Amino acid sequence: MNFKRLLELRGNLESKDKIVLTIVGALFIVLAWFLLSEQLSKFVISQDETIETSKISKVNRKYYDNDSLLVASHDLLEELDEEKLSAFGLKKNKVYPLLPSPLEVLKAFPDLNKNDDVIGNTFYSIRLNLLGYLVAILISIPLGFVLGLIPLFRGLFSQIIDSYRFIPLTAVTGIFIMWLGLGSEMKVSFLAFGIIVYLIPVVVQRIDEVQKVYLNTVFTLGATSWQTIKTVYFPFVFSKIIDDIRVLTAISWTYITIAEMLNKGGGIGELIWTAKRQSRIDKAFAILIIIVVIGILQDRLFVMIDKILFPFKHINKGNKN
Repeated sequence: MNFKRLLELRGNLESKDKIVLTIVGALFIVLAWFLLSEQLSKFVISQDETIETSKISKVNRKYYDNDSLLVASHDLLEELDEEKLSAFGLKKNKVYPLLPSPLEVLKAFPDLNKNDDVIGNTFYSIRLNLLGYLVAILISIPLGFVLGLIPLFRGLFSQIIDSYRFIPLTAVTGIFIMWLGLGSEMKVSFLAFGIIVYLIPVVVQRIDEVQKVYLNTVFTLGATSWQTIKTVYFPFVFSKIIDDIRVLTAISWTYITIAEMLNKGGGIGELIWTAKRQSRIDKAFAILIIIVVIGILQDRLFVMIDKILFPFKHINKGNKN
């Protein structure tokens, strides 16, 4: 690995360098996470239910209750060693009220699988995501082409649709509930709406980015309007729009969690809400990791599709690397 090249402005990395640096970066983040969680951790003293409460009452005045746990100050914990605590039916434990340790998060996965059907709920959210995207794409691309290519419709509706991006989507959930109830249909529609308001203006923008040289070329060859759309606009816009859709997949998971928190219909959002109510921050972090992993896999899938459908986009990239 050439360390000098790593510091070059906008320098290129070889594939093996990317892999090594990614692993090192991940290890660094996990280490920083572990150290910070340990710094924010606290000690608690829990009561052994097999010991009679009369034996514990002697030290109760030194503790205060907090969510069924007896929490002690650090000074008191130093005074009481394990033998003294055991004599009163108590034991000292470390908890992570603000930031769970990576080890605690790993331990939460079996619990999620056993008690929360995390696999079934994850696939339910993925299905909602795919359906929402399918509906959004089927609506956004035709409307985007109409607005981008025909001046009459652009003048009538383009500015209005652009303004929809400023609507706070969390505020319109009540409207979708009144229209469609709390079922999957509402969630898919809500997700599709959240994508449509961003995707239509992007399609129009991509149409505007088509270079005049291509249009002049097909005009010189005597192409009709439909031939121009088919041979110039479609290839150019679709080769660009797939990258925009890829970026929006990350935003869609935000909309999914919002929709799924509205009722107990299953999904990732409901699991996060349940973990919050149970004060299981380790479970919440584990669910977030699942979402990140799904997002990475989705991103890789879009890259693969992009390489298959538009290989010319990746020729120069391959040569640079």
